[in-house]
Amino acid sequence: MPVVDMSLDKLYEYQGRTPCPEDFDEYWDSALKEMNSLDPKAEFIKKEYPSKICDMYDLYFTGTKNARIHARVAVPKNIEGKIPALLKFHGLSGAAGEWCSLIAPCSQGMVVAFLDARGQAGESQDVGGVEGTTFTTPFMRGMDGDKHDLLMRDMFLDTALMAKIIMGLDYVDETRVATQGGSQGGALSVACACLVPEIKKCVACHPYLSDYKRVYEMDLNKGAYEGLKYYFRKFDPRHEREDEIFTKLGYIDIQNLAKRMKAEFIMYTGLMDTTCPPSTQFAMYNKITSKKQVVIYPEYGHEGYLDEPDISFEFLADL
Repeated sequence: MPVVDMSLDKLYEYQGRTPCPEDFDEYWDSALKEMNSLDPKAEFIKKEYPSKICDMYDLYFTGTKNARIHARVAVPKNIEGKIPALLKFHGLSGAAGEWCSLIAPCSQGMVVAFLDARGQAGESQDVGGVEGTTFTTPFMRGMDGDKHDLLMRDMFLDTALMAKIIMGLDYVDETRVATQGGSQGGALSVACACLVPEIKKCVACHPYLSDYKRVYEMDLNKGAYEGLKYYFRKFDPRHEREDEIFTKLGYIDIQNLAKRMKAEFIMYTGLMDTTCPPSTQFAMYNKITSKKQVVIYPEYGHEGYLDEPDISFEFLADL
């Protein structure tokens, strides 16, 4: 079996390299308390769209730091009783999928909400206000300021707040809600399911934002992780603050959140992935204690996986 990382048996044992801060649980409990205190001022604006299956809406709500966040929402036209919901998240630099992409899951009788990540290609605001560099990958935003001002903290909370809004709709069954995404979207899918324990199912393809130190030690700090190399070269060239930096990144490392997940989980991993190395994904996967499975693609890298859409469709069908 080809590998660019650990052997498969070692992957199932790997526990990660990035430290978990001592006050990690307090950090996220405080973050959720802040989020729950917000008035999101949720606004659904109907969009004229020629679908016979669902009605389309632009959802706007106010998240942490007073940022206005956007999502695309599809609601089945004929609703009987309480129905399930699917929360979707996109990859790095992207945006919520095309409106027509919401029709297929909506046709199964579920509300579909697709979040725009802050400051990327969609409509959600990145309100700034952090100290230090704002160049390159978003997980480094806020590294030089207060730990509560890390951009990824707010992005993770956006997923949870959208979940709260959708689950609060009077026609949504809050016990039948799932999350789904790939790469950055996979990380946000995991983060949402960890921060909202009521989430029933979670789908993540080659999830990002896991085990930053392992990425650095593999010399794969390029592309989606180039912020690591840039930051060390420009702001800590002799690595005098290495432990401090990786510990701070530990607050926004999904492997450290994974123990909170209650959802049934499925992950897809390509063993030739050099963007989000398999070991970083397994660092998170191995800490999940709920029902879980991983689908392995030995020859695949960081890309779409053959049959994954159908497998995921069947995984979510019983919602």
